[in-house]
Amino acid sequence: MPITTIDGHHIQVDAEGFMTDPMEWTDDLARTLAAQIGIELTDEHWKAIRFVRHDFADQGETATLRRMSTVGGIPTKTLFALFPQKPAKKLAYVAGLPKPRGCV
Repeated sequence: MPITTIDGHHIQVDAEGFMTDPMEWTDDLARTLAAQIGIELTDEHWKAIRFVRHDFADQGETATLRRMSTVGGIPTKTLFALFPQKPAKKLAYVAGLPKPRGCV
């Protein structure tokens, strides 16, 4: 498993750069990961991040865009505004979770 260094912390990642151990994630790391992809986190971003992390803990897999919208109550349009172009993938990256199934 590859290891990368972000903000002085050694983080386990997969070949695409997604974290493989959600326990290594912190709020500060989320801010750094978001900045790397050009996103400045707002309260709306944090609402989505908190939902996917909580859902991952319950379900054992990263929520899809549909689940974020239907179960998380975050409209798809809002997710695209918060995490442009590939919201599920970018949200999972910032939240320190594996890439959702179905994402290419």
